[in-house]
Amino acid sequence: MIDRELFSADHELFRATVRRFVEEEVAPHHAQWEEEGKVPRAIWRRAGELGLLCCNLPEEYGGAGCDWLYNVVVIEEFWRAGMSGPGAGFMVHSEMVAPYILAWGSEELKQSWLPRMVKGEVIGAIGMTEPGAGSDLKNIRTRAVRDGDDYVIDGQKVYISNGQNCDIIVLATKTDMAAKSRGMSLILVEADRPGFVKGRSLSKIGLRAQDTAELFFEGVRVPVANRLGEEGQGFGMLMQKLAHERLSQAVRSIMVCEAAIGWTVDYTRQREAFGGTLADFQNTQFVLAQLEAETSALRVFTDWCITRFLAGKLDPVDAAKAKLTVTDLQCKVVDQCLQLFGGYGYILEYPIARAYTDARITRIAGGAAEVMKQIIGRDLFAKAGGTRA
Repeated sequence: MIDRELFSADHELFRATVRRFVEEEVAPHHAQWEEEGKVPRAIWRRAGELGLLCCNLPEEYGGAGCDWLYNVVVIEEFWRAGMSGPGAGFMVHSEMVAPYILAWGSEELKQSWLPRMVKGEVIGAIGMTEPGAGSDLKNIRTRAVRDGDDYVIDGQKVYISNGQNCDIIVLATKTDMAAKSRGMSLILVEADRPGFVKGRSLSKIGLRAQDTAELFFEGVRVPVANRLGEEGQGFGMLMQKLAHERLSQAVRSIMVCEAAIGWTVDYTRQREAFGGTLADFQNTQFVLAQLEAETSALRVFTDWCITRFLAGKLDPVDAAKAKLTVTDLQCKVVDQCLQLFGGYGYILEYPIARAYTDARITRIAGGAAEVMKQIIGRDLFAKAGGTRA
């Protein structure tokens, strides 16, 4: 593993707190949460007590007012331990929902919701994906029709992380169905509003402890004051914040790569075969050497993207490059490492098995790999003077 210079002594003290929480209060129960399909709200509140949620929110909204590296530490420690349930749920809450409210919510909305999100008293979700609109968000059909001082919302969302647990959702809607991307608005919707119906929990091949649901909106009446930013500006807001989300995913994925290699080195050094250990075989050494080299290279790139983000200079194209390459590598690493575990790698009590099933969504969520390639390709040819018709 390479040396990293991003973190101060204070960050490392915080890391010790997060790691202790994960080891003592999360890991012993995670298998049960996977069976139940969601993380109990008590763990959210406990995480809030320890300052693990929305770490970088300003103090006036209940946060610690610290830098985003504290958020990075939380992401890394949950995924280092393979605790994908709270790891994924907390990421949505802290890295996706809270930033939208902070950036574009009214002062009343920020004061009302952010302090409770920090404490884990309120759980946030974001509603973008629909049955007919995934990566192409311009095609969403959920609509919000203005009626006096309210919007009346009708529509459906699917694959919504924290969908069952959520108390609030940042909902992507169409306030002008004819205006395509310019007709999209983001509205904060409370889960207890009449007509907001939480459908079935979706059974997934991975991230099994993170609740994922279908959500339905049937004549849901929401005050216009719940809108984030200006009407019709939602698509631009999503595009602006997606770089943050994609970097968060790269942070997670590179940590999984490092953890999986570590688990496999430890296992192959102990596993006896043909008069030696698996680690004695050249094939084992060559496979892990290749994975380690590729992981080290992308660790450097990911950390570079983190420094750019901290400086407010992360380009959406660089975020797409990080998301594309690191999630591809994650899938490769967990697959090849599982092979070295043999039959044990197929048993869910081993973290490599859970890492394998959890990994596949990373090339889809937050924008599919093909969309990342499109973003990068368009930028590449734009810089070269455009493409030929």
